[in-house]
Parts: sequence; C-alpha cells; structure tokens
Amino acid sequence: MFGGLRQWFDTSETGKTPDYRFSLANERTFLAWIRTGLALLAGGLACAQFLPPLPVAHLREIIAVLLLVLGALVALRAVDHWARTERAMRLGTDLPRSRFPAVLAMAVAAGAVVIIVAVLIQVF
Repeated sequence: MFGGLRQWFDTSETGKTPDYRFSLANERTFLAWIRTGLALLAGGLACAQFLPPLPVAHLREIIAVLLLVLGALVALRAVDHWARTERAMRLGTDLPRSRFPAVLAMAVAAGAVVIIVAVLIQVF
C-alpha cells in the first residue's frame, strides 16, 4: 500500500516537470483527502468525549478508536497517492489506480450501520 517514505519527498527530482495545473489539481485532491482524515479524527474524538455509553459494552470506545485509526490511514494514503500521482505525471506514465476510495466508503457505511443499530437498540 505504501511505498518507501523516501518517494514521498523526492518527487521533484523525477522525470519532466508536468503542467502546473495538473500538479495543483493533484495537490487539491491531496488536501481533500487530508480534510477527510481530519474529519474522521474529529469524529473519533467526538465519539470518545460526547457519545453516551451504548448498550454494547465499550462500543463507544471501539467506534472512537476505529475512526481515529481510519483518519490516520486516510492521511497516510493521501500523501502516498499524491506522491505516486506526481511521479506518474513526471514520468508520463498512467496514473496510479486506487481502490482506497471504495474501501473507505464501505468502511464508513459499515460504521454508520453499526451506529444506527446501536442507537435503535438504545431507543427501544
């Protein structure tokens, strides 16, 4: 999933400089992923601090930790994808494919289902 950390910092030394518009678009995508990671981190902290205890023991803490871990993974994946995309543009190769958006969407949907079930159990 993640290449060496060195590739995250050495993108400008590879290949030919791409059109700046493409580099800026790549950076905007990176920043959108970072915002998503920050939102997940904020959600994890909010769950840990403000969610009342749920009917299943430690479910609140499990949800909080999962959101925090997912937020960290999104941030790492963002920088990895940014670097791989920048390198591909510089080398004139195909852009890297990623299944991560689909995996993230499924994880968020699964988390939503768990929270909905927990809320319904608590209400009824």
